[in-house]
Amino acid sequence: MAKTTLVTTFDGAASCKFSMLLHWSTIESVKPVVLMIVVQSIYAVVNIMLKMVTNDGSSLSVLIAYRFVFSTAFTVPFALFFERKSLRNLTGTVLFQAFLCGLFGGSLQQILYVKSLALVSATYTITMLNLIPAITYLLVVSLRMEKPNLGTLAGKAKLMGTLSGICGAMILTLYKGKKLFNFSVHIDLLEKYVTSTTHHSHAGSHVCGLMLALGTAFSFSLWYITQSKMSENFPWHYSIAALTSIMGAIQSFIFALCTERDRSLWKLEWNLRLLTAASAGILASGLCFVLLAWCVGMKGPLYVSAFNPLLLVLVAFISSLLLNEYITVGR
Repeated sequence: MAKTTLVTTFDGAASCKFSMLLHWSTIESVKPVVLMIVVQSIYAVVNIMLKMVTNDGSSLSVLIAYRFVFSTAFTVPFALFFERKSLRNLTGTVLFQAFLCGLFGGSLQQILYVKSLALVSATYTITMLNLIPAITYLLVVSLRMEKPNLGTLAGKAKLMGTLSGICGAMILTLYKGKKLFNFSVHIDLLEKYVTSTTHHSHAGSHVCGLMLALGTAFSFSLWYITQSKMSENFPWHYSIAALTSIMGAIQSFIFALCTERDRSLWKLEWNLRLLTAASAGILASGLCFVLLAWCVGMKGPLYVSAFNPLLLVLVAFISSLLLNEYITVGR
């Protein structure tokens, strides 16, 4: 009788432990999805704020420089507190990879992006960023980071996703479709920021905005790939985010100092520009850098890039709701 009770107790404990492990495994599998949805949601809000700032005459290069100052101030304390040991593992290779992350994921990417926002609508720019998964797929296959595996269902799905992304971008660029609908509540936050909106109708500005957005997509893809390689040699997510922010701040400040000599443009006041720089720095370049570093280290660059189309849906909805932009087929 005692033996039977002991076996039953043991089986019950084993079953309970198995259930806990299964529950924990489920949470771990869902965590990257939730984090990437959070990242894209933050990006969507910051994108709308950036669109407003690009239309009020603010210096975009100065805004980017301050953005990475806020990002550095946010990420460095976390890196020093939680990952102080990571300083021992800093090598020349890691610092070079951090420089590239700061370039492709920071200064260069943001300069191209905000310049594109100044020329075309936020929805259009984000739609071009849907090429990021396709570009990332082509790069990781070319660099032999992943095999195409076209004989498998997953390999075929990746290829079809790449082709559909390219076709979607071509439709957006070449086809001018009809207005479908909008979710407007008769609020236009851009109404008083009309200094640069007149450029949107010119063909030259449209093409220039297209090329800048395409350059942004390439920069994003190179950032994901570089960050993936950096995570292999330096698996500290807070430190990666901090190093990326520091490099981005240095690069963007050098660029801003070379392009903006007017000291009045460097003054920060309690206005939309300060709010945008702080929000973009702390949330989009601070918190999101940490979350992206974790997801790239866990799932790889292709997984992270696959969530970019969600950003289009969010930005299109918010732009239609608050910026009085119509959702159209094509450009």
